[in-house]
Amino acid sequence: MALEQVSQLYPMQVQTRGAPVTLRRATAHDAAAILAFARALPEHELLFLRRDITDAAQVDAWLGDAELITLLATRDGEVCGYLVVDPSRVRWSRHVAEVRVLLGPAVRGLGLGRSLMKEAFRVASAMGIEKMVAQMTTDQASAINVFQNYGFENEAILQRHVKDRTGATYDLLVLRRWVDALETDILLEQP
Repeated sequence: MALEQVSQLYPMQVQTRGAPVTLRRATAHDAAAILAFARALPEHELLFLRRDITDAAQVDAWLGDAELITLLATRDGEVCGYLVVDPSRVRWSRHVAEVRVLLGPAVRGLGLGRSLMKEAFRVASAMGIEKMVAQMTTDQASAINVFQNYGFENEAILQRHVKDRTGATYDLLVLRRWVDALETDILLEQP
């Protein structure tokens, strides 16, 4: 399925163990909602992100980046999570994309992470991505578990690679997963 066809699937309702959630493509009009979502998260959960999404200029830059595919998860009109598939801009690694999934505390453990991971595979496959990578600090056990449940494996641990605003350092885990079209089709058929 081509990226244009995948884009037509959204908005899409997904059922969670709780209220239904809408997945839709992000637009520039979502900046204020993303800022509100990000500013309500604990600072430590924002360490591994490429941008400071609590900063309005950074959110505007993110939403203005045409190469990214960003899906927002919304419930009752508010952002409760998101998925980003970020293809490499480097010519020799254009087959690789970083996947970022972030959920708000109120929707964790309800199956939304599973739905977003399925969409990551759908989007990556449509983009022609062959390898997905994810990065997080090694103490984020639940996030690591979600990715490992989808076949992501350890690629590298970068020691003391992340430094927070107080100067504390953390190890960064890089996970990887090969994208296979047949496996993606099978995954998307599973409930």
